[in-house]
Amino acid sequence: MPVTILIPTPLRRFIGGSKSVTVEADDVEGALGALADQSSDLRRQLFDAEGHLRSFVNVFLGSEDVRALGSNRRDVALRDGDVLTLVLAIAGGAPLDTALSSEEILRYSRHLIMPEVTLEGQKRLKRASVLCVGAGGLGSPLALYLAAAGVGTLGIVDFDRVDLTNLQRQILYSTADVGRPKLDAAVERLRRLNPEIAIVPHALRLSSENAVELIRAYDIVADGTDNFSTRYLINDACVFTGKPNVHAGVSRFEGQVSVFGADRGPCYRCLFPEPPSPELVPSCVEGGVLGVLPGILGSLQALEVLKLVLGIGASLVGRLIVFDALELKFRELPVRRSPDCLVCGEHPTIFAPVDYESFCTQGQAATLDSRGVPAISVEDFHRRRQSGEKFLLLDVREPHEHAIVQIPGAIPFPLGEIPARMHELDSAQTYALSCHHGTRSLQAYYQLKRAGFAHLLILAGGVNAWAEKVDPSLARY
Repeated sequence: MPVTILIPTPLRRFIGGSKSVTVEADDVEGALGALADQSSDLRRQLFDAEGHLRSFVNVFLGSEDVRALGSNRRDVALRDGDVLTLVLAIAGGAPLDTALSSEEILRYSRHLIMPEVTLEGQKRLKRASVLCVGAGGLGSPLALYLAAAGVGTLGIVDFDRVDLTNLQRQILYSTADVGRPKLDAAVERLRRLNPEIAIVPHALRLSSENAVELIRAYDIVADGTDNFSTRYLINDACVFTGKPNVHAGVSRFEGQVSVFGADRGPCYRCLFPEPPSPELVPSCVEGGVLGVLPGILGSLQALEVLKLVLGIGASLVGRLIVFDALELKFRELPVRRSPDCLVCGEHPTIFAPVDYESFCTQGQAATLDSRGVPAISVEDFHRRRQSGEKFLLLDVREPHEHAIVQIPGAIPFPLGEIPARMHELDSAQTYALSCHHGTRSLQAYYQLKRAGFAHLLILAGGVNAWAEKVDPSLARY
């Protein structure tokens, strides 16, 4: 029968931040077991090695202490709709047990002998909880180093699966993990690296509905995401909850890292009040990234997290580090709080999460809105071309991409060359536009449309969809 269990704040991080959980059970013993089955880390918090409920955990059925209702928890039967409440001993937020075992002392010995860390510093790391948003290029080195360093609770948010294209930079995974949920593979790897800490998976897409509650449960947030809407969401939720936001970003050969929102420092919106357009800052899928670059920036993120936890050194609050991998140069730029910032300024106007997808696309609709743009599927295009219908296919990717793989008959016509080569095209002719996935085709469509070309189509999914659905013998990238 369904029974609701109310979860105290310290335990919520082990079940995705939920305040309550509904389980099927006939007695209290079964309900607690069903709850523990949801997370091995939660089980370790509730039960000792012999399977006994830890003495600092009290269980109430309604308003009655379960211990007063029966000689053991199996004696206390439950009815449909009953509510159990878990109550933990608290003492000013102090950890229940921060002593280091002999094995932990040996594991972290190179930390303990450093006067900047010592035994007390390692205990701080054990007490700390860090939420890593994203388990990709940045999240991989970040999570590995935080786990190795002994951060006591490491939460990881991701909802993607491992793809072969990830392995060039996402060092949490191996070829054998391709196709698996990233969280499953990441948790498995991190627990092998350090079984002494709690790894808390959050298999969800961070959203306006869940971000604040989830972030509130952690001490520090590390942003390893790859899109602007989530970056602004993380920033705002960190400001609302008073949590430091350790930020990094990468593109091709360049990276950035900073710490936002800590100690009343500037936030991400102070530096970037609005996002750039997608064509200016392409994603890794469209623009690429040198595989080692996320490793460098993710390691710097881990460094900043550890410094914040230990309270040592000069953090990157108020400073932005810009890294140029080709020149191997680091530049430091000051970041100041903006009095006009919408979330942390003198007169803020945003006090709760907003629609970040709309925010990150506002002002770009005139150039990037795909609604109403005529598109054709690769299957339909292939079928119509085979039937004799005449199409001219313009491939707007870069020449080096065209050399990797191309749709038969496609004419190389790079996006950046369109203004100078537009005179080569016939405005009476119908053109289909193709790129890697579709973003640059849309940009080309609007350029040509504004120049008076009326007969245009977008090849949906581009060469990637062609290789997947029409000719699987072609390479994909």
